Amino acid sequence: MDSGGGGEVASSAAAGPPAPLEWKFSQVFGERAAGEEVQEVDIISAIEFDKSGDHLATGDRGGRVVLFERTDTKEHGGNRRDLERMDYSASRHPEFRYKTEFQSHEPEFDYLKSLEIEEKINKIRWCQTANGALFLLSTNDKTIKYWKVQEKKVKKISEINIDPSKAGGNGSIPSSSASSNPKQFLANGNSSDRSYNSLSNDLSFPPGGILSLRLPVVTSSETSLVARCRRVYAHAHDYHINSISNNSDGETFISADDLRINLWNLEISNQSFNIVDVKPANMEDLTEVITSAEFHPTHCNTLAYSSSKGSIRLIDLRQSALCDSHSKLFEEQEAPGSRSFFTEIIASISDVKFARDGRYLLSRDYMTLKLWDINMDSGPVSTFQVHEYLRPKLCDLYENDSIFDKFECCLSGDGRRVATGSYRCGLVLFNSVISVLSSLSLNPPKKNASNLFRIFGRGEGSTEATTLEASKNPMRRQVQTPTRPSRSLTSSISRVVRRGSESPVSDANGNSFDFTTKLLHLAWHPSENSIACAAANSLYMYYA
Repeated sequence: MDSGGGGEVASSAAAGPPAPLEWKFSQVFGERAAGEEVQEVDIISAIEFDKSGDHLATGDRGGRVVLFERTDTKEHGGNRRDLERMDYSASRHPEFRYKTEFQSHEPEFDYLKSLEIEEKINKIRWCQTANGALFLLSTNDKTIKYWKVQEKKVKKISEINIDPSKAGGNGSIPSSSASSNPKQFLANGNSSDRSYNSLSNDLSFPPGGILSLRLPVVTSSETSLVARCRRVYAHAHDYHINSISNNSDGETFISADDLRINLWNLEISNQSFNIVDVKPANMEDLTEVITSAEFHPTHCNTLAYSSSKGSIRLIDLRQSALCDSHSKLFEEQEAPGSRSFFTEIIASISDVKFARDGRYLLSRDYMTLKLWDINMDSGPVSTFQVHEYLRPKLCDLYENDSIFDKFECCLSGDGRRVATGSYRCGLVLFNSVISVLSSLSLNPPKKNASNLFRIFGRGEGSTEATTLEASKNPMRRQVQTPTRPSRSLTSSISRVVRRGSESPVSDANGNSFDFTTKLLHLAWHPSENSIACAAANSLYMYYA
């Protein structure tokens, strides 16, 4: 099960924790103007970089998929060698531009179950490119679609009525060549001495032909991006799909709902194989559900899935067709006497991601990030307390349903840092150098502070703890209270859709806990220190 790719992380641990990064604002797409209300359908619900990092896809609650492409490499050579020849700095941060968008899903209605199916995009996954075309999977609650996006030439009809002397390209003979030939040819390529036999009296040509008739010419000078749905994978899930993941073999992928995981072939849309089924014979005996699933990045036979009880199971597809048993189980035992009404709710894992080398697993539950070594199932190698200061407010979080928010997590390409979202559109980052078992916690934000990045050192002797503001000036450490609200991430986006109370909760000291603005979706560039985060309808990008 060891992928053998942990050498870089291990060597980094020996050298100590990496130096803190200085994060800067890069770009924003879809920024809301002051006083502008944002429709719910415009709120971003999924975000994903492709493997090269040259393309970024977002999905929203309206069922649309928007693609962005990187521009700084195209404008300056495209690779490091070309940049060196041009004496251009290869350390410039990635810059993206809008590429295209298309409607992936439409709202549907299940008449058998009397159930409305939202068009909201739950997940997006990039597939292997071929012949210059982009391929990706997108899913809503019930249906997965396989899309192909490529440039196509726009064909236009031109040169219908032109001068015969200039019409040599459409099959006619120019006048210069026609004059040397005793036979006279018409502009449409026919000889004048040819006898015409009409099919009927109504369809006949005059003896001299129709000089004004010209053959049209099809030209294709312009190109446009066209998105075409290649496959539709439907009717395989009774419950809402929460995850899709591509296999490293490039031919198959998995989809997971609350109780089952199905294996698909990209070329076969009418058949899938059920590989995990946790549905009990009696639904009253149901104690846990599947919350997320992910294929191993290099081993096509290995995948991991998480549960609502806070455990992660690693399964090997070579063991059996139906993987009822797992090869490894990763879970952390409860501390004696620590169990409460909220214990099982906050233990539910909302996201799980493999590191790029496949050696480590990152999981996110409500309160913590946990880093697991797949070769050590006794416990996590690191635990990061994301917002421990909210633990006394769990009752309020439960009452307004915020305790059920599902935050995503991501790892840097080198595996040295991890990131996740928090409330007030905060982005939390940690160094993840593996050296000692540790548990790091975050202090509560200062009163009136908002939009916070938090970067913590991970490693033996590391005391790195930096608080940054996630705005267009993220390095502004001291957050003042201006007379008018400053233009920051919270003030430039709409309120995220809430399921419960919309008013912030305050403690006895008057400190406000605003659970209405939150950063749920984010993605780390696969090879550079660049993060894209989705807050409501806005896409913010930062680099270091």
